[in-house]
Amino acid sequence: MINPEEELKRTIGVFGLSANIMNVIIGAGIFALPAIVAASMGASSIIAYIFCGILMALIMLCFAEASSKVTQTGGVYSYIETAFGPYAGFLAGIFTVTGTLLADAAVSNALVNVLGSTHPIFQETTVRLLFLMLVFFGLALVNVIGVKQGIGLVKMNTVAKLIPLLLLVIFGWEAVSVANLSIESFPSIQQLGKTSLVLFFAFQGCESGIVVSGEVINPKRTIPRAIFISITAIVILYMLIQTVAQGVLGNQLPQFTATPLASTANVVFGPVGFIILTVGAAISMFGFLSGDILNNPRTLYALARDKVIPVPALAKIHPSFATPYLSIIVYALIGFLIAVTGSFESLVVIASSSILIVYLGVVLAVIKLRYTQKAKPDEFTIPGGLTVPVLSIAIILYFLSNLSQNEIIGTIISIGVLTAIYALIRFVKNKA
Repeated sequence: MINPEEELKRTIGVFGLSANIMNVIIGAGIFALPAIVAASMGASSIIAYIFCGILMALIMLCFAEASSKVTQTGGVYSYIETAFGPYAGFLAGIFTVTGTLLADAAVSNALVNVLGSTHPIFQETTVRLLFLMLVFFGLALVNVIGVKQGIGLVKMNTVAKLIPLLLLVIFGWEAVSVANLSIESFPSIQQLGKTSLVLFFAFQGCESGIVVSGEVINPKRTIPRAIFISITAIVILYMLIQTVAQGVLGNQLPQFTATPLASTANVVFGPVGFIILTVGAAISMFGFLSGDILNNPRTLYALARDKVIPVPALAKIHPSFATPYLSIIVYALIGFLIAVTGSFESLVVIASSSILIVYLGVVLAVIKLRYTQKAKPDEFTIPGGLTVPVLSIAIILYFLSNLSQNEIIGTIISIGVLTAIYALIRFVKNKA
């Protein structure tokens, strides 16, 4: 019998995977982030970027090692399932899919709102419905046809969303005032921690970008390299964007909570700059969706492939296109329904903490796999023994400690519900 994993085509290289990771991480958030950070820390905001960049680099080192040890499609689900078994994998997979579906629903609605602000026709219910349908099922069709087509669209979207940001960074320096960048006082540890928690969610997304592990060329080398390239580029880009926005708008930056970068571009380039960055925001949101609908159906596929969820149809590979076509279609359908109903708002609390739990699972999986699997010569291993994993655990627990009581209660309840569902699935399987 042919292993379903062998039917997937390995066509994604370092550039394609790096673009995929960057495309997912650089979503709609960066177009509003500078004002939010500046409101908290002013000119000292750059310190939060450096701090959060270092913290994320430690966690991403754990992702790089896990990805070199477990190279099959599934990403974080596969890492955690390999290390701790189907129950832990089930929780990780469901948390990941739930979080990404909620994010897709939020971003797709934000995309329609941006279009509606310039073209009122998009505010009409019927047009909004048809547009969301076109986005979700159009992207599903592209990704069903082939991963090469899907990753090709991601590459184009990544370049398209980076162009306006790079133009702002390059030409914005002429309008920067050094006085606006003067740090009068350094932030407290509490202030730095609170701001870094916001920034942490702006850096997340790598876990989605590497779900396509089973379709990556030479994954043990390609995935760690792509993670390092993408995270380094994003940290540098975020720092430059914050510096230009702060240097141009100064103390006025926190006032532009909706369009800080477009307002910065308005000063640098005039009205045409505002339009360019607004269009860039729309492209970024569309690019985020294209990346998510490429990546995240692979988690559904992996859950069905390993029989963690009793839906064998989701593990089917298209005989001609070599893609998990039913998982892609189902994922797009659920995302569309959530986006249309807007019911994602009641679940945002759970989604915000679920990704932290998934990250914690990956770090613990790295430690477990080190001592239970024999290392191979071409595997990536983090230098320094357990120093980086232990620091990563401390960082994640620190972030979790900053969650509100409602977020903690919501997370505990969701784990309890998922545990009951998993127990029911196992009971039915054993009966059968």
